Amino acid sequence: MMPLTFAAPDEENIVRKVGGKPETRQHLENLGFVAGACVRIVSEIGGNLIVRVKDTRVAISREMASKIMI
Repeated sequence: MMPLTFAAPDEENIVRKVGGKPETRQHLENLGFVAGACVRIVSEIGGNLIVRVKDTRVAISREMASKIMI
């Protein structure tokens, strides 16, 4: 297991676990980052990541991405 921040761009990954404080976990789960979901880093802009999850593109900070384990 490793944080999403270490994933290569355009590589399919499966979310294994979402960490962090309860409110952080809830926010990420509301965006679609749940265990078993497929995620793919689309691009990186200004330190933030554009991630495709459940056929949707979501922008998250590098700090938030580090809480998502793949």
